[in-house]
Amino acid sequence: MTWVAPYEKMEAEVEDKGRITIPAQIRRNLGISKGDKFDITSKDGALILRRKKVVRVSDIQGIIGKHRVKLEDIDNAIGREEEKEDAPT
Repeated sequence: MTWVAPYEKMEAEVEDKGRITIPAQIRRNLGISKGDKFDITSKDGALILRRKKVVRVSDIQGIIGKHRVKLEDIDNAIGREEEKEDAPT
């Protein structure tokens, strides 16, 4: 595996629909793979990409022991219930 030093300058071009390909060396070094999601911001003329934190059930399994949760409670916690109420009938 080829390692890219931090702040090593690499070039990317903006393609159709504003797409930019992250160079393969950087993707490998950072463990970026297809489907990963990022928050994008800008500061002082620079783009800042931050990987979105995804917590999977397997990541937290066993922390509080066995616990049953209703899907309705999960929907309410993440605001999906509000979306259903706002949707046209």
